[in-house]
Parts: sequence; C-alpha cells; structure tokens
Amino acid sequence: MNKYLRRFLYVIILVMALACFALAGLKLYNLQTTTTKEPKKTEKVPEQKATTKKLSLIMVGDALIHEAVYNAAKTSDGSYDFKPKIAKIKPIIQNYDLAFYNQESIIGGKSLGLSTYPRFNSPEEVGDAFLDAGFNLVSLANNHTLDRGEQAILNSLNYWQDKPIYTAGSYESWEQRDNIKIETKNGIKYALLAYTTVTNGLSRPQGKEYYLNVYDEEQVKKDVESLKDKVDLLMVSMHFGTEYSLKQNAEQEQIANYLASLGVNIVIGHHPHVIEPITFINDTLVIYSLGNFISGQRTVDQLTGLMVGIDVIKEEDNPIKLENLSAEFTYTKTRNLTTGAFDFEVIPYNELDENILPNFSEHKLKYAEIVNQLGANAQIK
Repeated sequence: MNKYLRRFLYVIILVMALACFALAGLKLYNLQTTTTKEPKKTEKVPEQKATTKKLSLIMVGDALIHEAVYNAAKTSDGSYDFKPKIAKIKPIIQNYDLAFYNQESIIGGKSLGLSTYPRFNSPEEVGDAFLDAGFNLVSLANNHTLDRGEQAILNSLNYWQDKPIYTAGSYESWEQRDNIKIETKNGIKYALLAYTTVTNGLSRPQGKEYYLNVYDEEQVKKDVESLKDKVDLLMVSMHFGTEYSLKQNAEQEQIANYLASLGVNIVIGHHPHVIEPITFINDTLVIYSLGNFISGQRTVDQLTGLMVGIDVIKEEDNPIKLENLSAEFTYTKTRNLTTGAFDFEVIPYNELDENILPNFSEHKLKYAEIVNQLGANAQIK
C-alpha cells in the first residue's frame, strides 16, 4: 500500500473517531443539562364516609291518676310527690334522647279540686315527676281531656307552657294548633301530632275545637302533609281501640294503615289500658297499645305496661331507618307489702319477684307473645 493511500485511511479513521467523540459529548451534555422530572404521585383522596345521625326514643303508656294514686302520693304538708312512684323507671328513661308518655288524666291542678273516675283531674306534681324522670314528649289528646271543662284545659296548657317538654293534641289557639312545632335532636328534625277517636260523649266548646284534636282523616292528612317534607321523623300519637282488649280492632288497623300511607314514621297507640301488639306496616312502626304506665286499676293486665324503644338512624339525605326495636314490661305495684296500704310504684318486670307479682315469669311470656304476634320481632328485655 503506497503512502498516499495510507494517509487517506488515517484521515478517514481520524474523522470517524472525532465524530464518535463529538456524538458522545453531545449525549453527555444533554444528559447533564436536561432536568429529570419525577412522575407525579397520585394523591389518595380520603373516602367520604356518610354522616350517620342517631336518635333514641322510648315510649310508655297512660298516666291515669286515680284517687288511690294521688292519695298515696300526698305528703304531710298537703302537697304531692309522685317522683318515688316512678323512680325505678327514671334510669331507663334517661338512657334515651326522647321519651314519650300519655297524660291520660288532665293536669287541671289542685285549685280546681282533684277528682277521679269518671271525670279526672290531677295535681301539677304529676307533671313534675315525669319531667324529673326525663320525659320530653307528652300527648294531651285522649278521652279525658274534656273531663273538667274549659278551665281545666287552660290550667293544663298553662302548666305545660315553657316546660322542657313537647306537648301535642291540645292547644290554646287555632294559630298554635295549625303551626305544629318542629324540633331538632342530634341533627334529626322531628314533630309529634296527637289525636283521639273518643271523648266520652263530651263536646269541645264551639269555636274552640283546638282545645282537643279529635281524629278526622281530612284534617290528619292536612297536618301530616304540612310537616312530612320538613322533618325527618314524624310521630303520631293515637288514642284509639277497645278498652281492656289485648288485640287491636278493625278501626285501629284502618287508621294505622291510613297513617302509614301518608308517610308517618311511628304510630304510638294507647287507650285500651292493656298491652296490644306491635307491627310494621311497610316502613311505619305501629304500636297498637302501650297499656297503662301508672294507674289505680286492678288486674294484672291493667297494671302491666309496655315500654318500647327504637333507634332512629339517618344517613345524609336518605330517609330515616328504624332499628333496634325493643320491648320491656312494667308493673304497677299497688300496695305496701308489709302494711297492705296503697303505695303505688312502677317496677320493671326484670326487678319483680314472687312477693310483688306471683307467677311474674309466666305473665312476661304471655305479654311477649302478644307484643310480637304480628311479627314485629321486638327484642324482649
């Protein structure tokens, strides 16, 4: 190979080498000057948990204050003290957010003169005891509301005014009657309506029918529709049924079905003075009769009352759900076991013994069967 060819090859090799070095330098430069971007981290958005609101409710029956009951509550200074009569129930009531009862005998007060069957009038201290125990819902609509006339109703309304309790069924004006209260507890809005189907033949004063809500389908529909879109929980207290019957009658079933069709959540029944079944009509809880809570009546059926507990659950904008249905029985002991004198006291069945009520276990089984015979599946305590 001559020297010219060798020189040419050296030049070619040199050029190629320089080109390779230049290319490597360019890559190194780009590597050093280019900003490396880390991939974006995907931030986990915490799951939005549904806001759950809960309201607990307990319901008991009639406070029917016969003469023997208020005489047993009379103190040495002439006043009355009913608090010991329901002291064993107080711890149970205070476990609940809302507690309902029916004030069967009107609280017209001592100034009007106390009275018993058939035209009742009770002292103010009855209300004091129920307030002290924690009750904060009361029905004033029943067949004894009109017993002692207009003055007793006015005295009753005056007594309950400004007390920490929601009253329903008896009002001081058309305006008050037509503007039903809406209250809120634990973030749940609720309202209570109350009606009676019976008045013992007594008539409301003309033009003052607001003193007592008497059941009327058209009026009930109007009342319910004025409230149901404004509240989460709508309760209706119904004074209906056949006295001393352990089973609901056809009228009760018709009314319960009608209220359920209107969208009422809970129907709270009383008047028979004995326990009747619990059921669900679609999503509506129906208690046909809670029986007597405290009274001066005589038979075991009449002295046994029902306490019904339920949890009201609301999640965001969904309708409420009713959960944890329970039933517990009470017994009104009428006499002092030592002296035999009248000494009324409401006692949970779970605290009874054979001295207070012989065969109380058998009675409890009987009432448990009555409560659940329509398939409510209430937990019996």
